[in-house]
Amino acid sequence: MSSVSDSRFRSVSGSMFQTLDLAHQTAGRARFRYRLALGASLEAGHLRAIGALPGVLGTRLNPKARALIVQFEPSATRAEEIRKRLLALTAEDVPPMAARAANPSAAKAEGALPLWALAALLSMRQLPQSLKLPASLAVALPLFREATDDWRNRGMTSHVLEALAVGISLARKDYLAANTTTFMLALGERMEHSISRRSDELLKHLLRPLGNEVWVERGGEELAVAADAVEVGDTVIVGTGAIIPVDGTVLGGEALVNEAAMTGESVPVDKGRGQGVLSGTLVEEGRLRIYAEQVGAQTAVARIADYVEQSLSARSRTQLQAARLADRLVPSVLGLAGVAFLFSGDWQRAAAVLQADFSCALKLATPVAFKSSMYSAGQRGILVKGADALERLSEADTFIFDKTGTLTSGSLVVTDSVAFDASFTAEDLICLAASVEEHYFHPMAMAVVAAARETRNHHFEHAEVQFIVAHGVASVIDGRRIVVGSRHFIEEDEGISIQPYLEIVDALYGEGKTLLYIGYDGHLLGLLALRDTTRLEAAATIARLRELGARRVLMLTGDHKDRAAELAAELGIDEFHAELLPEDKAAIVQSLRDEGARVAFVGDGINDAPALVGAHVGIAMQKGADVARLTADIALLEDSIGRVADAKALANATMARIRSNYRLTVGTNVSILSAAALGLLSPLSAAVLHNGSTIAILLNAFRRHAVAKK
Repeated sequence: MSSVSDSRFRSVSGSMFQTLDLAHQTAGRARFRYRLALGASLEAGHLRAIGALPGVLGTRLNPKARALIVQFEPSATRAEEIRKRLLALTAEDVPPMAARAANPSAAKAEGALPLWALAALLSMRQLPQSLKLPASLAVALPLFREATDDWRNRGMTSHVLEALAVGISLARKDYLAANTTTFMLALGERMEHSISRRSDELLKHLLRPLGNEVWVERGGEELAVAADAVEVGDTVIVGTGAIIPVDGTVLGGEALVNEAAMTGESVPVDKGRGQGVLSGTLVEEGRLRIYAEQVGAQTAVARIADYVEQSLSARSRTQLQAARLADRLVPSVLGLAGVAFLFSGDWQRAAAVLQADFSCALKLATPVAFKSSMYSAGQRGILVKGADALERLSEADTFIFDKTGTLTSGSLVVTDSVAFDASFTAEDLICLAASVEEHYFHPMAMAVVAAARETRNHHFEHAEVQFIVAHGVASVIDGRRIVVGSRHFIEEDEGISIQPYLEIVDALYGEGKTLLYIGYDGHLLGLLALRDTTRLEAAATIARLRELGARRVLMLTGDHKDRAAELAAELGIDEFHAELLPEDKAAIVQSLRDEGARVAFVGDGINDAPALVGAHVGIAMQKGADVARLTADIALLEDSIGRVADAKALANATMARIRSNYRLTVGTNVSILSAAALGLLSPLSAAVLHNGSTIAILLNAFRRHAVAKK
């Protein structure tokens, strides 16, 4: 191991890390760069183990950058101490909760402890006097052991106070109070862990299990291999009832695929050769041969699972504040117990005060509430990548929307058909263009074909269609050449003049419409104008956001200014900026933040990624580019802008519940503390009231939010 001044530690035998550098440090935050030992991998369980280290408040992992960020309490530990403890971490190390889940006997013993304490309590009358103390000590031994460990590693904690209270009762030979307290503490802790663990499991169950075996085609044979043995380039076989284990492209076969788990799309979609498929989706009927492009940790379902796992370790500002307050309360409760004894000389009164410490409720209720809300969000088609994202969304007072694909559907429709030849009607023009465009899968071509279906849909027989990349299509109808495409294609490549019709062209373009030019037999036959459609729920979503606390709503777009102004007026948007570059969007977001606004940015494209990063909270649409969905704090799993308002409502409700729980926790337990200090409560009564109120508050935090979809 190298010296501390070298800022680098090398791995000791068994360590997960080959090297570990302290890359950057501020008060309460350290960023480490690491290289893992051969064969090692950092899992969510290890992050929770790191989060359980003394003084550590939260962890975050960036595998691509090989960076580990650790938040810690400066008064409790130092970055160098955390680094030493990280180097001691082995592949087998997991946090206490995970260890219990992996060890059935330990979990069984934990479940038996309250019953054991209850049995000892009920048998107190039957036991001889000489056996009552040994029996009570045996029941309280786990509490004393945990308190001793806490005292050595963390100093004065709530467990130390509880052990002192039980010890005082035993010293006074009040075995009934001691055993009742031990039973209540064990039962309360068991329920606290159960509630917290259940909230973790709810989040994990947002994803379907992918199974342990995958069928692949190798050497002309179909073989079942372990899921982690699938490689990029493998041909994966998936049949009816199976979950697709990779991201890839269909090589052959046809199937009906249910993508609801990944996209929120409720209707199964047909998949065939050349189409992309996502891991975590279900083949309802059919069979597919899939070329594996993303496998293992790189698949979409694994990336979402990683978000969920990391969110269990991340802490919001509210959680950190609650934890700090809980830690500061412990010495205060100890001091109050001392004062109560000094003024009364009654050890029983001091024990009652020690029973009423409420740091556990403060520490546990907040994360349980966040996890429950994140699960509720997932059920509504909203992926929240951490408690802090919910907290920041609740604070957002300014909402900025990208236009195309966000406020609009991204699907073009034909709005105008203008024929310049009297022998062709507007419908004829649409059907003529559709006859040659139906072989082309460009969005504009698909819009023209859809428009033709709404007419009498007359089909024009034509010769083989030519595709001219980035220009358009060409064919022959009745011996005459027809071309459909861009202005550049018509004018420069085909030599067709549009000068006589410039006034109409400019008028349609000024309305923010996209134009498709149709040339026939060397002259301009007509124009089709297309426009992106506004989402039906866009106006209602903006109105609802105002009700939920949005003081200002803006729209940013690279589109034409006139079209942007029209859409802003239609939706009741306060302000818009048009004809923007990607860096312009990010600059506007930053300027608003500099003015004190707490900005939520909603976008879908690659060009939105800088703005999503720069916002107080970024929200990506379901059909957005991968970089937008990965960059955002919240990703929508349904193609509905209404989910943005649902997310805001859920965030507001979550923070309201947390504030309510905080007031309830403080108010209830201050009353218990005061009554105990004044001698109005026995240790037994204080234990029952304290643990009962803690469990009630946790159950309230765990209760799911009823935020209806609109």
